[in-house]
Amino acid sequence: MVDIIECPICKNKDLQNFTRCIDYTVSHETFELKLCKNCTLVITTPRPDTNKLSEYYQSEEYISHSGKSSGGIGFIYKIARGFSLNWKKAIILNHKKEGSILDFGCGTGEFLNTMRNCGWDITGVEPSDHARTKAEILTIQKINHSLEGIPDKKFDVITAWHVVEHVPDLLETTRKLKSLVKKDGIIFITVPNYQSPDGNFYKEGWAGFDVPRHLWHFSKKSMSALLQFTGLELINTIPMKLDAYYVSMLSEKYKNNNRLTLGRLLKGFMWGLKSNLRARRETNHSSLLYIAKVHEV
Repeated sequence: MVDIIECPICKNKDLQNFTRCIDYTVSHETFELKLCKNCTLVITTPRPDTNKLSEYYQSEEYISHSGKSSGGIGFIYKIARGFSLNWKKAIILNHKKEGSILDFGCGTGEFLNTMRNCGWDITGVEPSDHARTKAEILTIQKINHSLEGIPDKKFDVITAWHVVEHVPDLLETTRKLKSLVKKDGIIFITVPNYQSPDGNFYKEGWAGFDVPRHLWHFSKKSMSALLQFTGLELINTIPMKLDAYYVSMLSEKYKNNNRLTLGRLLKGFMWGLKSNLRARRETNHSSLLYIAKVHEV
């Protein structure tokens, strides 16, 4: 186990106990979360070291890697993913009509394939061997294991859909992404927001914590600090409204000993709706898309 004693963003060493969460997906172990009082980043610590961490992804329930949709939640996930792919494509095309795109943490490759079908020059990175193989079959293209394997080029667009919270080396990875985007390029980063209404309601049972796979847990303040610290300028913050429904239904499943009944499903759906309505005023939704560019000195 690795103990984090300093916030990677603001270097504050005063990390306070925040909560304890159970890994409902794989190990059913309990992990501690600590809060940086300065920038409000929440950190999973202690956490498995890098070599051990891959074992916590080995589950058919981890759909972004397995590509399977077992059970009610998996079925809902795959339906929502279809809508989400079109939404993501529209967001990209609203900023850049064509060009090259790097999808960091591309999973089984559905988003990359969507952009390939739009005529984009695609590049993917996926550390999971199983997911990477599926992505290569789908996109008919080699997918890189890490950012170090990327060819010597820069991209018009870089996307990281729910990936940054997984990387052990938070600052180094964000800086590397910045180095790979063109001066007029754009970076799209999505992460869960633990300060959302559904996060506050479900507390330690909130599915967005997803320990220990999620090593970092962001608020709007901590993500803004990360971008600023690594030389990126925040352009816009956009809610990912579908996530509130999925996360709330999954949280209800966790509350019910990992069983999802129709009643729990409906309750989770209603809490997703409540969360989106309550988050509107301050754009404080369950998951947020941060759009950034390289800061010009």
